[in-house]
Amino acid sequence: MTITEKILAAHAGKESVRPGDLVQVDVDLALANDITAPLAIGVFRELGAEGVFDREKIAMIQDHFVPNKDIQSAQQVKLMREFVRKQGIKHFFELGETGIEHVILPEKGLVSPGDLVIGADSHTCTYGALGAFSSGVGSTDLGVILATGRTWLKVPESIRLIYEGKLPLWVGGKDLILYTLGVLGVAGAVYRALEFTGDGIGQLSMAHRFTMSNMAVEAGAKNGIFEADNVTRGYMTNRSKREGSFIQSDPAAEYVKEIHVVLDTMEPQVAIPHSPDNVRPISEIGSVRLDQVFLGSCTNGRLEDLRKAAAILKGHRVAASTRFIVIPGSPTIYREALREGIMEVFLEAGAVIGPPCCGPCLGGHMGILAAGEKALSTSNRNFVGRMGHPKSEVYLAGPAVAAASAIAGEIISPAEIA
Repeated sequence: MTITEKILAAHAGKESVRPGDLVQVDVDLALANDITAPLAIGVFRELGAEGVFDREKIAMIQDHFVPNKDIQSAQQVKLMREFVRKQGIKHFFELGETGIEHVILPEKGLVSPGDLVIGADSHTCTYGALGAFSSGVGSTDLGVILATGRTWLKVPESIRLIYEGKLPLWVGGKDLILYTLGVLGVAGAVYRALEFTGDGIGQLSMAHRFTMSNMAVEAGAKNGIFEADNVTRGYMTNRSKREGSFIQSDPAAEYVKEIHVVLDTMEPQVAIPHSPDNVRPISEIGSVRLDQVFLGSCTNGRLEDLRKAAAILKGHRVAASTRFIVIPGSPTIYREALREGIMEVFLEAGAVIGPPCCGPCLGGHMGILAAGEKALSTSNRNFVGRMGHPKSEVYLAGPAVAAASAIAGEIISPAEIA
């Protein structure tokens, strides 16, 4: 079996499963946010359930509109807060503690290798970086999980992605996953597992792995997963009381497809409007003037991302014609960035720093685009109207390209600055 199949079999109480099997599984962690939790809570109440299945296996995070941007978002969080208090749910983070769900939950050690995590958010697949099976569902499914702690899944076929060679300068996890999306397409892995392997993977820190798993869903994948290794073990040290299960795919495991990706000559990658799979190497982008650059999101709002951007920005100013918005993924990241002087670099360069949250990624707030404006974002989607007006345009890239482009006021390679 593959890693994905082994995790599903273990949580279904079966010795083995095969792609296409329908299985009922126990959930190790269920999560929802300020948009999806109220809908799930409504379903939970319609079921007539009195108590949640386990107060320590549920996380509810206010992260999309933080602080609340209007009456509706305030009401959403109020409903979620009251439910959490009534049910005694342990993992709820108030202002000052909250941030992006997919950054905070691994950071707090709430996910371990081998876990099965289901969330009412499409980017729940992020936790596959830890060697966990994690996938997004609708709020109706999540409402039932809150009551029962169980759900049903169809065992997905797996696509094996083999990354070979040495990572070039300025190339990281965001570039690898954008390149992969360019190969697969947004429908190239529908209800399949993406398994990230190869000697190139060992060069990636957890931050890069989180980025890659996060965007597995942009190919339509059910989940994206890495084999938990010593990098994973180092990340988990002193972070969680549960070591988890370090699972490997069997040598004879079957894959519906294998794709080899050579790293040695890869350039930084950019997804151009209006799809994450519309990818080009940066040398083929041409002249694109930018009104806004956004550094953050559940894809690239981690400390390592901020460090990389600050290293490029130090001693430079953001272009006068360009807005540069920086949003750290969690209070912990914010505090460490302050201690390291990273935030001072951003402020001196002319950036605007927001509180830990999703912010402009989904066109929420703190960076909405007007008609005709162009933005480069380190987030995960650039569909029409994703960050604001339907006549705006969004380009996707990694932190290094974002920092360099903020300085130039147009999309450029970091090699032109550093």
